[in-house]
Amino acid sequence: MTRILISDRTHPVLEQRLREAGFNVSVEPDHDYRGLLRAAQGCDGLVVRSKVVVDRPFIDACPSLRCIGRVGAGMETIDVDYAEARGIRCLNSPEGNRDAVGEHTVGLLLALLNHIPRADAEVRSGLWQREENRGLELGSLTVGIIGFGNMGRAFARRLAGFGCRVVWYDKYLDRQAGLGNLEHVERLDTLEQLQQEADVVSFHVPLTDETRHYLDAGFVAAMRKPFFILNTSRGAVVDTEALADGLESGKVRGAGLDVLEYENMQTDSMAANETLLRIQRSTFNVVFTPHVAGWTVESKYKLAAVLADKMIEVLK
Repeated sequence: MTRILISDRTHPVLEQRLREAGFNVSVEPDHDYRGLLRAAQGCDGLVVRSKVVVDRPFIDACPSLRCIGRVGAGMETIDVDYAEARGIRCLNSPEGNRDAVGEHTVGLLLALLNHIPRADAEVRSGLWQREENRGLELGSLTVGIIGFGNMGRAFARRLAGFGCRVVWYDKYLDRQAGLGNLEHVERLDTLEQLQQEADVVSFHVPLTDETRHYLDAGFVAAMRKPFFILNTSRGAVVDTEALADGLESGKVRGAGLDVLEYENMQTDSMAANETLLRIQRSTFNVVFTPHVAGWTVESKYKLAAVLADKMIEVLK
């Protein structure tokens, strides 16, 4: 019988659907690297969490594996190229939380444009400052989306009703790719075009060697206009020091950050923490959320259900 190990805390629908498909399923969510390696012996399928790196030695030590799954979008902790070269299918489920990410990204942008965090804090402290909190209308801006996969498109769909100009750049997406009901968006051929035209830059890219520190000092300098940054992808896509410099200089007008380069301030270096504190001192032109853009009641179910269907198709 096909054996699958789920080493993640996820919605029960994943286990349920895999069992209904006739698979032998074990749920053991708390393994570290060594423990997971032992538990995965003899398994055909493996669902891993982001805390354990599935590297070449791991893959070599599990010759029975035919499928590795991640509940979510990020695959940076799996050596996908090596696994696929060994005939192991690597699956994720970005379809499950793309709607949540799209909505959350719009929320971050509206909070920034309308000074909502600052206004809320002022009213709570007894201040009633209207002129100081005069906002910007989204419809007057050009929103540039970098990365136009599941998350980028979901964000673009939700911008349709605001009347803003939406442009996107994705070096890996073919011009002829079907975009469904996204007639209101414009494809740009180069990053330089986006940097010339955008008032808002939103990142929707995976974390790879190529996208690490995608936004750096050079990127900020290349932007023609002062701009807003949104990042709901991976923290290290944005160079924290470059962002801090941009906020202090005014070139970056504000930032909506669901992810941080340094998300664990207890284990990251003091230098990293100091840079992050510089951003935090920007207070109300930066909106933080704790990596929850794709973290809704609905997405928890959909992420697991989508992955289950994909694994059943591969392993049946």
